[in-house]
Amino acid sequence: MSYPRIASFKSAQQFTDRLKELDLSIPFDDQVIRGEDSPLADSLQWEGRRIGNRFCILPMEGWDGTFDGKPSELTYRRWRSFGASGAKLIWGGEAVAVRHDGRANPNQLLINEDNLGEIESLRIHLTDEHETVFGSSNDLLIGLQLTHSGRYAKPDKDTGPAPRPIRRNKVLDRRLGITDNAGFFSDEQLKSLVDEFIRASVQAEKIGFQFVDIKHCHGYLGHELLSGFDREGDFGGSFENRTRFLRDIVQGVRASTTNIGIGVRLSVFDFLPYCAGENGIGLPEVDASTSSYFGSDETGLGVDLNEPLKLMSLMDSLNVSLVCTTAGSPYYNPHIQRPAYFPPSDGYQPPEDPLVGVARQIQVTQELKARHPRLIFVGSGYSYLQDWLPNVAQAVVQEKWVDSVGLGRMVLSYPELPRDVLQGESTKRKKICRTFSDCTTAPRNGLVSGCYPLDDFYRTRPEREILKNL
Repeated sequence: MSYPRIASFKSAQQFTDRLKELDLSIPFDDQVIRGEDSPLADSLQWEGRRIGNRFCILPMEGWDGTFDGKPSELTYRRWRSFGASGAKLIWGGEAVAVRHDGRANPNQLLINEDNLGEIESLRIHLTDEHETVFGSSNDLLIGLQLTHSGRYAKPDKDTGPAPRPIRRNKVLDRRLGITDNAGFFSDEQLKSLVDEFIRASVQAEKIGFQFVDIKHCHGYLGHELLSGFDREGDFGGSFENRTRFLRDIVQGVRASTTNIGIGVRLSVFDFLPYCAGENGIGLPEVDASTSSYFGSDETGLGVDLNEPLKLMSLMDSLNVSLVCTTAGSPYYNPHIQRPAYFPPSDGYQPPEDPLVGVARQIQVTQELKARHPRLIFVGSGYSYLQDWLPNVAQAVVQEKWVDSVGLGRMVLSYPELPRDVLQGESTKRKKICRTFSDCTTAPRNGLVSGCYPLDDFYRTRPEREILKNL
């Protein structure tokens, strides 16, 4: 199945014609306003803090820390780029595991007493770079994303996955080689993990982070708990039980810290797991419908916002007002999570024009924002818009569909995009992410993540030759 590439649209008219052809509702401004008058330059107020503009850097994991969970020079380089980007909201930098068995790979950052100094230095590097480029960091908000990888834990080198799921799932169990309940979290173990998130939040405040993200997305533990419809006990079944983990963490953090904020990055909706079918095109697994998924309708292939809206109400009642929306999982349905023309090496060809996936995330976020205007929403899924990202970003902010535009893969190839847009510079077409997915293929095969096609630094690394073969 073939779709026109975004890079082939040489005019705004060609791009919007494609949107009309697909019957997609995506706000679009023909002219991008530059400088202080830009809607993207407007500030946001959040819990007494000022966020200087409407660009956000999403967590971008590099698989490049040390085996004991400290940052490497590659990690520092990426965080310095975030600081120089011009975005005023840094959503966690990247996922940081709260304990060893929750690491998604043996190189993931780990927050503990031994690593605090190095994780603090990441924030300092980012802030110093921002002040060097922009003169001040008074309106810069930096958070730390806290995670346990749950089903997708792989903490040790050369020993393979060590999954810690919270429920059985026929398809995902088969993919990970899970045949019994040996690694499953008990209720008591989940209560202990709540304490680890609280401890990590206290430490994050100690080293100067302004908020923590209690990660609930992409198939990791927090997200899978929301889908634990068939789990028994205190953390499964009812909506109250499936949100207990989040509630207990939030209440514990409030009681144990002084002034740190709390955000949640959430997979607002989910679909059935997909696999490569005929000609490599993605299609749902035949027996995937034996499990239910948070934010999915009864078919498993559509969105149902009933529970996500209930979760927004719960978060509002907990005074958690910072929400970053995303969808699905990079492991089992990446086309809804990070729309792309080119799949990673272990993926499948897109079963829909990736613009459909972009529109789905934008529209879902708009509906949540309309129903919960007091919450501050950061959107995701914009990188596939490529050359036309600034036009859509300006429009969705101006029309109040979202409060802040989150950038993920785009900042690996083009970290200065927010700065160029806000300062009135022409965007650099040769640096625009084309969603080649090498930044995903690399870690899937044990290599550090980065933009190998477009970043000269990674293009000259030895891993580039390995990627060519993959």
